[in-house]
Amino acid sequence: MPPGKYKTCWKLWGGCLAAFFLLIAGLLLADRLCPLPLHNVRPARIVVTEDGTPLWRFADENGVWRYPVEPDEVSPRYLEALINYEDRWFWHHPGVNPLSLVRAAWQWVRNGEVVSGGSTLTMQVARLIDPQPRTITGKLIQTARALQLEWHLSKKQILTLYLNRAPFGGTLEGVGAASWAYLGKSPAHLTDAEAALLAVLPQAPSRLRPDRWSERAQKARDKVLARMQSEHIWSAKRVREAMQEPVWLAPRQSPQLAPLLARYLLTQDNHQRIVTTIDATLQSQLETLALNWKHRLPPKTSLAILVVDHQTMKVRGWVGSVDLNDDSRFGHVDMVRAVRSPGSLLKPFLYGLALDEGLIHPGSLLQDVPRRFGDYRPGNFDSDFNGPVSMSEALVRSLNLPAVQVLDALGPKNFAGHLRNIGLNLRLPAAAEPNLSLILGGAGTRLDELVSAYSAFAREGKVARLRLQPQQPLVERRLLSPGSAWIIRRILGGEEQPLPDAALPAVAPFAWKTGTSYGYRDAWAIGISPRYLIGVWTGRPDATPVAGQYGFASAVPVMNQVNTLLRANTGLAQNREPADPRPGSVTSGTICWPGGQSLPEGDSNCRRRVFTWLLNDSQPPTLLAPGQEGPSGIVQRLWLNSKGLRVGADCKDAHSATLLLWPLPLEPWLPARERRDMRLPAVSTQCPPVMQTNLSPLLLLGVRDGAMVKPPAGQTMLSMPLSTQGGGHEQWWFLNGDALPQQGNHVTLSLKHSGEYQVLVMDDSGQIAAAHFTLLPK
Repeated sequence: MPPGKYKTCWKLWGGCLAAFFLLIAGLLLADRLCPLPLHNVRPARIVVTEDGTPLWRFADENGVWRYPVEPDEVSPRYLEALINYEDRWFWHHPGVNPLSLVRAAWQWVRNGEVVSGGSTLTMQVARLIDPQPRTITGKLIQTARALQLEWHLSKKQILTLYLNRAPFGGTLEGVGAASWAYLGKSPAHLTDAEAALLAVLPQAPSRLRPDRWSERAQKARDKVLARMQSEHIWSAKRVREAMQEPVWLAPRQSPQLAPLLARYLLTQDNHQRIVTTIDATLQSQLETLALNWKHRLPPKTSLAILVVDHQTMKVRGWVGSVDLNDDSRFGHVDMVRAVRSPGSLLKPFLYGLALDEGLIHPGSLLQDVPRRFGDYRPGNFDSDFNGPVSMSEALVRSLNLPAVQVLDALGPKNFAGHLRNIGLNLRLPAAAEPNLSLILGGAGTRLDELVSAYSAFAREGKVARLRLQPQQPLVERRLLSPGSAWIIRRILGGEEQPLPDAALPAVAPFAWKTGTSYGYRDAWAIGISPRYLIGVWTGRPDATPVAGQYGFASAVPVMNQVNTLLRANTGLAQNREPADPRPGSVTSGTICWPGGQSLPEGDSNCRRRVFTWLLNDSQPPTLLAPGQEGPSGIVQRLWLNSKGLRVGADCKDAHSATLLLWPLPLEPWLPARERRDMRLPAVSTQCPPVMQTNLSPLLLLGVRDGAMVKPPAGQTMLSMPLSTQGGGHEQWWFLNGDALPQQGNHVTLSLKHSGEYQVLVMDDSGQIAAAHFTLLPK
């Protein structure tokens, strides 16, 4: 080659290489200056069940709803129809199909306008993420974006973008949203006809909307089906059967389940698709049930329902209000998570902890009698008192005074600490400490926390957290021993009387507990079925009292309906329901009142026999409140002579004896033959005992020491009835040191003048009871 030509050739090659490198540099610079706008769109978000069923959707700033899917979550039928109809060389071209572009250019030259775009799926994705006008310049930009997509993303990623960005009419984008909205089903379960329909809709989503223009949509669908047959993708028989399926759709469906739960999870989970443990079918049934109850509830009253599978602790149903759209009932307030007074719902935990602490057993004698604890004077829901009751009876009847008595022995701080450890937080007023009012609803808590805590009775004493999402681990902490939890659950299920193992049902009966807060503000019911926990709350979200609203009347009927619904849904046979075997630590036994422990047959101190469950064979003695009895409590040590009369220890023929007496505050509820004056042997006149005062302590009732009182409104005089309990037969009364004419165990003071007063009573054994009080000016 001549030297001149040689140099010219190298110059040409050098220029080409320079141009190539400049082109590469230009492309890199363009890619850097104009990155793919993949993150410019704020994604729509959706809340779904574990099987993908949509519950609620949150549109993006343009009101667009998307249901994010991956290619392997879409029916293969749809992918076949889409790719073979839109871009059958999709898996092979670099983002642009040259043959299609040449065809489109020739059509443009011949017709003077764009007839066919020659777009690949990649180019359609480019147009979706960066819309351009249908001009030559716009086409060039779209082509560049397609190449840019292929450079940065895999084919699967590009296909995923199309599946989630393709328009399907109105505010729907993506095949997932279209499948659920138009067909009411997952895109993974499309038929051939449905797959073909959804493959063609993005070509003209407004003109082909199947819920508005079914004939147009069917013609377009059939065109896709014909292409699938002509390309030998689907058989003729398969296509013929698909074409026979008419396009007739109900109006577009929008996911509208568990809105308040969805709103809460939106703040807890940053994913575009938020997966929950909710059962869509059950959730729909529960929301329908709540709406049916709406007009049976008082005005401005709402309702909350929570259903949890206590085997997995997955939340299956969450109804936060009776009607989301009813502002008069505060429908947007989620009462599952609202802090409210639990009423008596904490009592099962108290008795279970007291069993484990060895303070009581299920047959223990408790006192349902009026009592004052400092400034706190609790009463029962029915304003009545029952005297001697067992722990089991007190729990079943939800009596207040026995619960306060047990909490006083266990300790309010100790009780609150146990509950806080398992996630049941009791909200108290600022600077307040746990006190005896806790057990009657004197603190706030939430329905979700309460239902979680009740899992202790279904999970052998362990409390597990609620699981709202499948990825959440099962976390649990022990609150009660297995035996204590089993006993409490059986009592709540109506099996407080022990049965032989052969007669004891292997499956625990449906157990439940109600609660009513002060002033009828909150009505509760929590149920424990063999498989589910059911929590129900009803009341006014603004905490206004609703007269006559209480747990048994307002919440229990809803709970029973939910339980019936669950049993109908599961259809479990009795032998398939989870068993609840009796733990080895639980046995049965017979104890005696008033002592609370077993006694031999014929023992005169066994005044009433009680058949009961026992935990670890423990038989703690009867629980007494401080200050109720003398130094020896209800156990009296006596010396009797041969005639059975009480004598001194040094008297002739004296022998020791033990007498168990009923706790003194129970006297008014006892038969006459069981009262102390009848139970205690007569005193020998020849050799009486030296001291008797501790046999019957003298108690003053009707006024407490340090009280401040005043006459009723409109009256100038205060009438104050007082009485005593215990003490000797003869009693004398004194007011400010002056003897009163009345004698006996009751007196009525008539006070006119304000000031300081002291009332004192003394009996014939020398015992004294006194109280100082202040009469305020009227």
